[in-house]
Amino acid sequence: MKRTAFILVVAMAATAVTSVSALARGQGPDFSTLDTDGNGELTREELAAQGAARFDAADADGNGLLSAEELIAFSAQRAEDRAARMIERMDANGDGQLSPDELRERRNAGRMFDRIDSDDSGTITQAEFDAARERMSDRRAKRQGAD
Repeated sequence: MKRTAFILVVAMAATAVTSVSALARGQGPDFSTLDTDGNGELTREELAAQGAARFDAADADGNGLLSAEELIAFSAQRAEDRAARMIERMDANGDGQLSPDELRERRNAGRMFDRIDSDDSGTITQAEFDAARERMSDRRAKRQGAD
């Protein structure tokens, strides 16, 4: 029994951490969905409730435990949903498939290259690459601190 309780606590903690991590990356439910009491602030309890809801959604047989099969199925469904949203967002010609041109156009890879190439030399040096990575890391940290 102690082992089962331990596994349950670890799985719930992992689910809660995953939920918070997904929120920090801009994925998952929006703020108003998480703010269940509508007071404009998120509590640990509200975030824990989101984690518990994700756990329950993954627990297909309702036994309070997550098997490898349930985790795989839950992850596969989430991946399928993300792929469908990506096609919906990026499929310019409506054929239900993404071409390299549609991906390139949407991602604005050229614009990103130009931002990283800070000296406008037409190439990216190791120093420019490292500087861009640092800027992205700083922005991510600021966003996470603001949440």
